[in-house]
Amino acid sequence: MLKRDVQVATDAVRTHVSVPLNQNQFDALVSFGYNVGAKNFEDSTLIKRLNNGAYDEAASEFKRWNKITVDGKKVVSRGLIKRRAREEALFRKEP
Repeated sequence: MLKRDVQVATDAVRTHVSVPLNQNQFDALVSFGYNVGAKNFEDSTLIKRLNNGAYDEAASEFKRWNKITVDGKKVVSRGLIKRRAREEALFRKEP
C-alpha cells in the first residue's frame, strides 16, 4: 500500500511540475504530495509558483500546509509544522 501511495505522489510530481528539479527538490515534493494528496498537490499555490520559476516563493509555501481537521474545524498541527519545515529545508538544500 505504501509503495502504491508513494508512486501516486511520484507520478504527481512528474506530471504537474514543469520546471527542472534537483533530487532534493523532487524528494521534498514527493513527501509533500504523499501527505496532501495528488489533487491538493496539483491545485496548490506551491506548484503554481514553482512552475512559474519562483523556486524561493514555492519553498515558502510549504509552511502554509500546517492544518488538520479536528471536529470539523481546521487547526494548526505541531507535527505538520515540523514536517513542512523539514520538507522546505530539503527543498532548499543544494545537492
